[in-house]
Amino acid sequence: MKVTIRKIGNSEGVILPKEVLDRKGLKSGDQLVLTETDNGVSLAATDDQFERQMEAARQFMDQYKVALQKLAE
Repeated sequence: MKVTIRKIGNSEGVILPKEVLDRKGLKSGDQLVLTETDNGVSLAATDDQFERQMEAARQFMDQYKVALQKLAE
């Protein structure tokens, strides 16, 4: 699929077709990871579920810090 780099304000960007966004479950505001490859660039969705799980783990560890330290002894 071909897309065109376009001027967007003071920047430049690529507009992703709605069909691609729908198939990949992406929406405005979602973050993508841009990776340079030997053949050009690659875009991939970030793993929001992993980030949510890590935040929940951090909150749990903060809440039970003393108990976790005792268990580690």
